Amino acid sequence: MDAAATDSVSESTLNEFRIPSFIFQPELEVSDDGSPSPPPQYPVLVFINSKSGGQLGGDLLLTYRSLLNEKQVFDLGEEAPDKVLRRIYLNLEMLKPRSKLADEIQQRLRIIVAGGDGTAGWLLGVVCDLKLSHPPPIATVPLGTGNNLPFAFGWGKKNPGTDPNSVMSFLNQVKKAKEMKIDNWHILMRMRAPRGGPCDPIAPLELPHSLHAFQRVSPTDELNVEGYHTFRGGFWNYFSMGMDAQVSYAFHSERKLHPEKFKNQLVNQSTYAKLGCTQGWFFASLFHPTSKNIAQLAKVKVMKRHGQWQDLHIPHSIRSIVCLNLPSFSGGLSPWGTPNSKKQRDRDLTPPYVDDGLLEVVGFRDAWHGLVLLAPNGHGTRLAQVRNKTVGIQIPN
Repeated sequence: MDAAATDSVSESTLNEFRIPSFIFQPELEVSDDGSPSPPPQYPVLVFINSKSGGQLGGDLLLTYRSLLNEKQVFDLGEEAPDKVLRRIYLNLEMLKPRSKLADEIQQRLRIIVAGGDGTAGWLLGVVCDLKLSHPPPIATVPLGTGNNLPFAFGWGKKNPGTDPNSVMSFLNQVKKAKEMKIDNWHILMRMRAPRGGPCDPIAPLELPHSLHAFQRVSPTDELNVEGYHTFRGGFWNYFSMGMDAQVSYAFHSERKLHPEKFKNQLVNQSTYAKLGCTQGWFFASLFHPTSKNIAQLAKVKVMKRHGQWQDLHIPHSIRSIVCLNLPSFSGGLSPWGTPNSKKQRDRDLTPPYVDDGLLEVVGFRDAWHGLVLLAPNGHGTRLAQVRNKTVGIQIPN
């Protein structure tokens, strides 16, 4: 096949994904009806975190814009996805009376998001909050450090290539992909109000996007409790408390202050490991007194029957607990594992899935305990497997 034929095949394939410009500029004259050109079979909106993956995010942005209509490719560093999606869906509603193509695009629309787990969670949160009648499925490009969401859904965990062939290969994967659902978990946090002065946590803009829509509830909200400041958020990956959360937040803060140091996946993972050492996660017995273990700081309750809460036993050695919505975390490790038939029978434990309506609660003593995940059938300390609204954590002042 000669070069011209190859280009023709590529153009034909790309037209399956390209969205015409008038969808983004409804003031343009609509000329799709009666046109011989078919509608795109797999119209995609592409959101790329240009700061993810060192230089990869910026390079990927340029490649997608060169292959598709540049108006359908968005840099998350320049415009938030909620504003983009609201504008586009408003345009589609305006155009439907004039264009059959607008309705077909809305029904077939898909989203590609390239970034880390926080970026992917950001898009999931936005689509969820928009409450669309037909929410578009989301494909995740693994462009971050851990890439747990892409890995859990079969998109891999290694940073992709940014050249045209790599992008074409990913688009073909999007074309053939099957839809799956994912559970969406909400978090409610309450802090005892101080006698004087403000007690707000870090400003929401400084929090990872994985805690989407993290905000203080209003004084009139039914969730508000007198004497407490109440905050709400949500997550899709996992939510952790204890030493590993301390390390994760240190990593997030360091990357925020010095983004130039986080240029690629291997460097990021190395920096994460170093922070784990300096925070004492690998040498907890020396740097972390037992008085700071989770069992000493927090009380975890689970609901076995509706309305009946009971205390969850946490071994005194546990320094971190992780509430998992995915089968894997930390770059593909499986902390829950697959319970054997005896555990499934005696403790009513099941293998983890992203859409089973269950949350797995796992405990770790330290980072070395986490290394058991590298062994066949290795897992953390299984504390509980709970359903919607059936886990609560109390932290005394």
